[in-house]
Amino acid sequence: MTVSSKPKLNRRLFVTGAAALAAGATALPAVAMEGSTEILPGASSSVRNNASSFRMLDWQQYFDNTRNGAILVDLTSRALHFWSEDQSVYRLYPTSVPLSEDLTRRGRTEVIQKVVAPPWRPTASMKARNPEWPDLVPGGAPDNPLGTHALYLSWTYYRIHGTHDTRKIGRRSSNGCVGLYNEHIQELFDLTKVGTQVLLI
Repeated sequence: MTVSSKPKLNRRLFVTGAAALAAGATALPAVAMEGSTEILPGASSSVRNNASSFRMLDWQQYFDNTRNGAILVDLTSRALHFWSEDQSVYRLYPTSVPLSEDLTRRGRTEVIQKVVAPPWRPTASMKARNPEWPDLVPGGAPDNPLGTHALYLSWTYYRIHGTHDTRKIGRRSSNGCVGLYNEHIQELFDLTKVGTQVLLI
């Protein structure tokens, strides 16, 4: 008769360990639970809070500098990355992205205007596809597709904006713009300035 050297699974230890893991998960910082991330002052740059499955990126791979701040939109992972000019603040947000490749634009642009309660007007091509849409949805309306805040880009008709329809986030659901939860666009709105660099990849 041989004696196994494998330890036996202790059911009580397993249940206790699982409960400890669950308690630890609920103790995550609120900023991480909201889907954004931040490098805290004085913390090691290798220690970051992140409750999403998105990959955290380094700005040097995409920008020569962070003058005026930098926004990277990764259309594949459906994530927006922000770095402040002094690199003390880093945020990562889930986004909605264009419905199809023909509505997608990639490359470098910048923030040229910041608008609270932006009005929404469909483009001619949007109206052709959806003739029932109104010609104007005023800013502040609960059904406004631009949500509460918008960052206008140097490309005509392209915006980084909020949305009241939270089902769109994480999906291919826009007509070309990049959408964020309203609470995230409000935070990004305060962090950015006219002239913030933007790169869509």
